[in-house]
Amino acid sequence: MSKLRRTALLATAFLAFTTLAEAAPQHGIAMLGEPALPPDFKHLPYANPDAPQGGDLRQAVTGSFDSVNPFIVKGQSAMGPRTYVFESLLGRNWDEPFSLYGLLAETIDVSDDRQTFTFKIRPDAKFSDGTPVTAADVVFSMETLRDKGRPNFKNSYSKITKAETPDEHTVTFHQEAGDRELPLIMGLMPIFPRAQWQDKDFAQTTLDPLMGSGPYVMEKIKAGETITYRRNPDYWGKDLPIGKGLWNFDTVRFDYYRDANAAFEAFKSGLADVRIETDPKRWNTGYDFPAVKDGKITLEKVEQKTPAPASGFIFNTRRPIFEDPRVREALVMAFDFEWANANLFSNAYHRTYGYYGGSELSSEGKPVDDAEKAVLGDALAKLRPDFVDGSYRLPVSDGSGRDRKLLRKAVALLAEAGWTMSDKGLVNAKGEPFSFTILVKDRDQEKIALHYQRTLAAIGITATVRIIDAAQFTALQNTYDYDMIPATWFNSLSPGNEQVLYFGSEGRTVQGTRNYPGIADPAVDHAIQSMLDAKTREDFVAAVRAEDRLLTSGFYMVPLYDAGGQWVARWNTIGRPDAQPLTGFEATTLWRNK
Repeated sequence: MSKLRRTALLATAFLAFTTLAEAAPQHGIAMLGEPALPPDFKHLPYANPDAPQGGDLRQAVTGSFDSVNPFIVKGQSAMGPRTYVFESLLGRNWDEPFSLYGLLAETIDVSDDRQTFTFKIRPDAKFSDGTPVTAADVVFSMETLRDKGRPNFKNSYSKITKAETPDEHTVTFHQEAGDRELPLIMGLMPIFPRAQWQDKDFAQTTLDPLMGSGPYVMEKIKAGETITYRRNPDYWGKDLPIGKGLWNFDTVRFDYYRDANAAFEAFKSGLADVRIETDPKRWNTGYDFPAVKDGKITLEKVEQKTPAPASGFIFNTRRPIFEDPRVREALVMAFDFEWANANLFSNAYHRTYGYYGGSELSSEGKPVDDAEKAVLGDALAKLRPDFVDGSYRLPVSDGSGRDRKLLRKAVALLAEAGWTMSDKGLVNAKGEPFSFTILVKDRDQEKIALHYQRTLAAIGITATVRIIDAAQFTALQNTYDYDMIPATWFNSLSPGNEQVLYFGSEGRTVQGTRNYPGIADPAVDHAIQSMLDAKTREDFVAAVRAEDRLLTSGFYMVPLYDAGGQWVARWNTIGRPDAQPLTGFEATTLWRNK
């Protein structure tokens, strides 16, 4: 080797070492750009650091539960464990698209390529029994969730190629996948004590209290009825800026009711303190009882600055009846939103469009630009012109509940797909009738499904509406054993790895994901990967819009509706800060007025 070449190599190695050595531990991390809050921030912008302390918060929820482990596929978990009991290395500021700050970890140190990242655990971080949180607990949590947890954990944590624990308070993760979101995902990993799980099967449901390092401990658990969390007076992190002004109650309780009507009656009678209303008719006409008139209850619509929920009746394309996109588009045409909104919902709803409605990430009304063309590649040629130029709009009916013009278009599309009218209704070439079942889990879902059923009957389709309990619904949903179900995806301003579980091809066969439609499209997979690889905001937005355009043009759901915010009712014994995060109502910021 020549002296000149040897010198050049040594210089390169020195520069690489210097770059690595100069990488300084940080107080936080953002997916794109820099965190908004400085290292010396005092509290989150939507928290009241002077909030009164004490009392209880009671919430009425619907359904049931048979487990307190929310991290596994099996069972129906109770509300609250992840929020109140389990902490992560970093905590989220819900007033930013995706930024995290120190919680169990004091700092995070990330290489420029994000292939290596180190968390420094706070020496005073403790589980609720007083034992310290160690690097060994962090690695144990990762391995357990990866091997026995829900598919989203396996999908992300399997990318870790090596975990190092040079001391009790330091853990370094390595990856080779180039996943720029992975340091943040690992920062949000729930941490639990290795000692509690040494002789237990993590993959099985349990009603035994679980231990974490969070501000509360599980106190009272009664399967399917109630769960109570009691504040830990010795909580190690009570003075951390990330939690200042949160966790203001001595106890937090969730009581379970059979349906939304029963939960509403519980709130009305004072058995629950706050309620997020989902029924517009009830919101407009049901809150006229004495406590509201007397000013004892506050009603407010809380603005959300995140994408509108993507809500719809989901086609299970694993079923042959829904394989053809022309069939799916025809059934989208047959849903009369205008009639339902006027007659069932007092015109309170907006129509759902796509998966990122109302945000810059949405493809609605936007033509494909050069950046998005680069993401779409060969898939661009397969898109219809109205999706390419952004002119596609959902059909708008005359509000009659039987718009003949739209129904004729739907029938024509069905005919193209091989379905024709007969004295048996709509049949295929084999004479088999077009029939399927819509599974629902409550009366509100049943109401809109029955409306849809009536419209479908007008074009010869038999849709059976079947209501089942929440546990059955979850079991069938997790195994994709349904024809059609109502479902909602709540996307953020910083979508990432969860999109693989929502719409990635593996989810067509791997159980327990949220790929309810059974999408298996390489173009969608590529758009998601482009989203994960993006280093600039421009590239990121282009990738998300490409994903949204592909999903919307695939007609994987009958789009339903959203309220354009949250309808929140609370007894005036409960206070909240003036500021709200991007995500809207946040129960962890509430307090009981003195």
